[in-house]
Amino acid sequence: MILHIDMDAFYASVEQRDFPELRGKPVVVGGTSGRGVVTAASYEARAYGIHSAMPGRRAKELCPHAVFVRSRHEHYATIGRQVRDIFLRFTPVIQPLSLDEAFLDVSGVLRLHGDPETIGKAIRNAINDEVGLTASVGIAPLKFVAKIASDFDKPNGFVVVRESELQSFLDPLDVSRLWGVGKVGQSKLSRLGYRAVQDIRLRSCETMRHQLGSWGEHLWRLANGIDERKVVVDHLAKGIGHERTFEEDLTDRESLISVVSYLSEAVARRLRHAKRSASKVTLKYRRDDFRTFTRARKLPRPTDSTSEVYKVACELLTEMRERQPRGVRLIGVSLGGLSQIDAPQQMSLFAEESGEASETKVDRLSDQVSGLLGQRGLYRASSHQYIERKSPS
Repeated sequence: MILHIDMDAFYASVEQRDFPELRGKPVVVGGTSGRGVVTAASYEARAYGIHSAMPGRRAKELCPHAVFVRSRHEHYATIGRQVRDIFLRFTPVIQPLSLDEAFLDVSGVLRLHGDPETIGKAIRNAINDEVGLTASVGIAPLKFVAKIASDFDKPNGFVVVRESELQSFLDPLDVSRLWGVGKVGQSKLSRLGYRAVQDIRLRSCETMRHQLGSWGEHLWRLANGIDERKVVVDHLAKGIGHERTFEEDLTDRESLISVVSYLSEAVARRLRHAKRSASKVTLKYRRDDFRTFTRARKLPRPTDSTSEVYKVACELLTEMRERQPRGVRLIGVSLGGLSQIDAPQQMSLFAEESGEASETKVDRLSDQVSGLLGQRGLYRASSHQYIERKSPS
């Protein structure tokens, strides 16, 4: 059996846990600047129609008395690791999807910890008791069904779907519940007369394939309770990235460099926390007219060095400014080509001479200080202008 565990309104719940005066109030994480977007919303805020990725201005229109707080990603990541440590007490077969949700395969630990329901309740109780947060649990023989089940009775939900109950559970669901069906897909299915999962199940696989190609066959298999995907242990993320939208368009090089420095520090720190190295740096660049561009560069060898990431990101920024000199609305820095930090790498014969060893020590010290004092505890001088602008004393 597979468990899908989803932390309830994770970022907003952390804020309500840390600041008791926010409990019971509509809390919105992110969207604090004029052009910012909502990162997360508490259930009290969701009651007003606020959701993630919504413009902050729209959220304020829907709920003028909502409390808006800045995102503290590194703090959330630390708590996410505490939750993952709880998972590891019960099973090593864990596939994280994000900081706040994961699949767990418990089929190999039943003799040790009891049946799946017992394990699910023990994990949920441990999260509540030790971390002070609630999580919803879905249990099913298939991954996508476990994920659906965890959404059914939020917050603090607990839904079990047994093998014999798969079809009766799936049939009445809206087709939008199936993996791979977004708004456009839902509209297309509706035009073909597919509104409930049962509508798809009752058609033949050949019909679905004829109408919708390989996607139609994929949906038919899910509707019939066929999903051979396993829980993938320690699934590597495709990339790690940060981006920032500015209240006012930026045009001067000094300000843009400071933003790139700040973002480079943030993504490199996350990379080291994840014990990964990266072989590609990508710069995302949105002009004042909303046109968005990206430039990427492959690194000579994988790295987790802030200095290396920052150097390449600055080069990409310079190239972008030469081609797109208009005002800038958004900048993003992301890292790709991720690999395990202990994967074989070509060593540099001149690490000491080039200052590489010193840079590594600086990165490790910065990580330690940031873990104790937060992101403003220690940062590069090149990031100062942006950090002071976004978080005034």
